[in-house]
Amino acid sequence: MPRLPRLDDPGALHHVMGRGIERRKIFLDDEDLEKFLSRLGDLAKKQAMRIFAWALLPNYFHLLCQTQKQPLASSMRKLLTG
Repeated sequence: MPRLPRLDDPGALHHVMGRGIERRKIFLDDEDLEKFLSRLGDLAKKQAMRIFAWALLPNYFHLLCQTQKQPLASSMRKLLTG
């Protein structure tokens, strides 16, 4: 059964988690990590989302964020395809 659509009104809080397939690393080196943080900062500066907390580990990440000017899916696409 597919999951229900996510509530994504401006101002909604989200706990977002991403992880590598088969527990593989998603941050291969410090440069990967810095690029991810740069894209995350750009989203915050453009007021696409507010970031309250994050945890970045080699094979997964967690974000606590609030949507603002664009839907969560658009922000995540920009974050994860940099």
